[in-house]
Amino acid sequence: MLLFKYLLMITGYGLLGWGLAITFNNLYKVVQYHRQLRSGIPENHTERPQLNWTTAKRALLGAWLPIILASGIVVVPSGMAGIRVSQTSGTRPGTLYPGVHFIVPLVDSVAVYDTRDQVLTTSTSKASADKREEPFFVQSKEGLSIGLAITVRYKLDARRLDFIHSNLPQPVEKEIVPPVVSSVFRELAPNYTVREVFATKREEIRGTAAERIAKKLAEDGVIVKEVMLRDIQLPEEYARGLEGLLLKEQEDEGLAVETDMKAKQVKIAELEAEAAKVQQVKQAEGAAQVHVLQAKSDADAMQYTLPLKQKQIEQTKLEAEARKESTVKNAEAQAQAKVIDSKAEMERRNLLADAEAGRIRKIASADTERMQSEAVLLKQNPLLINKIIAERLSDKLQIMMVPSDARIFFNDVMKGGINAEAMNKAAQAAGETDDPQAGDDDAADDGSMSQQPQPQTLGRKTRNRR
Repeated sequence: MLLFKYLLMITGYGLLGWGLAITFNNLYKVVQYHRQLRSGIPENHTERPQLNWTTAKRALLGAWLPIILASGIVVVPSGMAGIRVSQTSGTRPGTLYPGVHFIVPLVDSVAVYDTRDQVLTTSTSKASADKREEPFFVQSKEGLSIGLAITVRYKLDARRLDFIHSNLPQPVEKEIVPPVVSSVFRELAPNYTVREVFATKREEIRGTAAERIAKKLAEDGVIVKEVMLRDIQLPEEYARGLEGLLLKEQEDEGLAVETDMKAKQVKIAELEAEAAKVQQVKQAEGAAQVHVLQAKSDADAMQYTLPLKQKQIEQTKLEAEARKESTVKNAEAQAQAKVIDSKAEMERRNLLADAEAGRIRKIASADTERMQSEAVLLKQNPLLINKIIAERLSDKLQIMMVPSDARIFFNDVMKGGINAEAMNKAAQAAGETDDPQAGDDDAADDGSMSQQPQPQTLGRKTRNRR
């Protein structure tokens, strides 16, 4: 909204300046034209100036519209408050708080008041260092002049600014507040003596004055927050007399205090002697009672000592029997644990043996089935014998040369295979292998294969490999 106001003002003043510039330019051209005519130049040889009065009129007339609109936007600063004052109806009700407000242009205006806390201060002497502090004196009950340094903190009630603007003299902080404060203190001071004002009833005077000032100013829309009585200046003659009186009173009070101290010291000495006497008596009585109590305690202790010893002996016997029983129980438990462990070990071994026998039976049955299936396959496909022999000898021979007559070579090969099988069986028997059945099965397989030689087929395979 402030930006809009500033834009309106800039536009209005810009149009106003533009219109004035065009007007002055036209006037300058007219003046120059008339100068040329007065200098003797014929009118037909002089060019008539082109004047643009229409644009100037429009600019000047149009400039007032944004200026008037901008004047209808009012900004109340922070810590302030305002009221609208109409040219036709006077002060309008309602307070304008800090911010942007709209008013009727050319009809309403805004009167701004400071709503922050304000301070009224007075001094106790005419030669004050601060010029804002005016000297303030009141008359006491004795007719003596007393200087008062007063501070009143107050502020204007923002809700009643229309009443303040319409009915109170301006400015309020100079025309209303100081007279009220001075009149209240001057009404109260004659009811008290100088001593009461200075010492005994100082706070009472301040509180009463604060209540009256707040009540009177509240009727005028002024809120009083605090009234402070900072300092009081006594008359010089009274101050000197009061000083002497105070000195005498202090001396009197000092003598009274010293007398009281002496009396208290005597009383303290008497009390200390009485206390020492009572303490000695009490100590003697206490020592006698201590001896009597010790004798009684020794006699009572003898009555309870023998039964206590007997109970200790019985307790020792019971503990020995308990240890004996616990030892026996531990030995029995260990024996039972060993029996249970041996039974468990036996059962574990039996289960392992049964498992091993079952495994061997399953392996034997599997080998039997395998051998039967291989025998069936060999009967159906006799050429598989040559393949098996070649696979058995492949890790031992790298190059094989077979003559054209394959039967003689096949017989030599069979003999070498039989000898190798015999050597393998001897090595297995010497090593005590755990699976003799498997070795027998292999031997049986080899024997069965060796009993059905196919020399011609082997010869063909060796030639192919070559």
